[in-house]
Amino acid sequence: MQVRKGSLAIVGAAESDLGVCAPGTSPLDLMAQASLRALADAGLDVSHVDGMFCASTQTRFTTLALAEYLGLQPRYQDNTQIGGSSFMSHVTHAMAAIEQGLCDVALIAYGSTQRSVSRAAASPRELNPYETPYRPLLPVSAYAMAAARHMHQYGTTREQLADVAVAARQWALLNPKAWEKQPLTQAEVIAARKVSDPLTVRDCCLVSDGGGALVLTRADRARHLRQPPVYVLGVGESLSHASISNMPDLTVTGAVASSQAAFAMAGYSAQDMNLAMLYDAFTITPILFLEDLGFCAKGEGGAFVSGGGIAPGGHLAVNTNGGGLSYCHPGMYGLLLLVEAVRQLRGACGARQVAACDLAVAHGNGGVLSSQATVVLGREPA
Repeated sequence: MQVRKGSLAIVGAAESDLGVCAPGTSPLDLMAQASLRALADAGLDVSHVDGMFCASTQTRFTTLALAEYLGLQPRYQDNTQIGGSSFMSHVTHAMAAIEQGLCDVALIAYGSTQRSVSRAAASPRELNPYETPYRPLLPVSAYAMAAARHMHQYGTTREQLADVAVAARQWALLNPKAWEKQPLTQAEVIAARKVSDPLTVRDCCLVSDGGGALVLTRADRARHLRQPPVYVLGVGESLSHASISNMPDLTVTGAVASSQAAFAMAGYSAQDMNLAMLYDAFTITPILFLEDLGFCAKGEGGAFVSGGGIAPGGHLAVNTNGGGLSYCHPGMYGLLLLVEAVRQLRGACGARQVAACDLAVAHGNGGVLSSQATVVLGREPA
């Protein structure tokens, strides 16, 4: 089977409540809240949904649980869980399922109460007999190793890592829904409490509650719904390792393969993109993904982000909602990257709106740089 670019469109996108949720709120409450908001955004209701795609660290059998909660009996379901990139993978699988007639309207949903119940309870650590004896503080120690290697191999500076966090905060200040409300300087990032050398707490993503949802359907049907459709032009996935000690090269991720597949399907390159939504669990990840997706050469990511390169007014709009660093990071963040990309392509982002935003790439990351998935989106189907 060969899926066709532009055959699928995103017609609904929404967040749940974000930040700190009301006492007693469950992950399923947030999934359902986001799902109903996304369906209303599309002008549809739960009776239209016959395909369901979910991932969670807090709920077993997530599609079963959400289907029961919403009163659905979907014809097709997918519970793929590969970390924060799961939701880009769900877009890929929804495209295939809809192309083959296995479902007509797909719902992708996520919710987490990570802040309310604590990170440890929401994302329990798996014991790795080969790494646990060395007492790494995972996942941050894994990303700190990648940052340190990039600094050693390519001369990336501590200031350049900090510039990623500063840019995210500048975008967040334009987003009323962002958690962080105060300006941030490069010096403040560097002087913050050290977590795992060379990363400080300001190099690390937020710990928040929250969730999101997308509604997808065939392109021909999408044209008759409430919102301007956002077309899926290209998709790609890559799994490279599970544990950081088995990552072939700490400075090269599977985003190389996933983005090559996505851009080849779309018929575009990184240089054609008006917006890049890149998973930023830590400040090193946008640098790695800018390189691996082809926005700059390997080793040049630090220079690319330096001096406001990805901040408002920079040469590339990156993570315009404020990212996982300053907007929201509820355990797994990839779905919210897609929500922001959809809104930017609709021209619905107010003060942070990217001018003439016709093409966007949303890139998800899972595990310890382990799973990578890329989705290219556009305002037109071809």
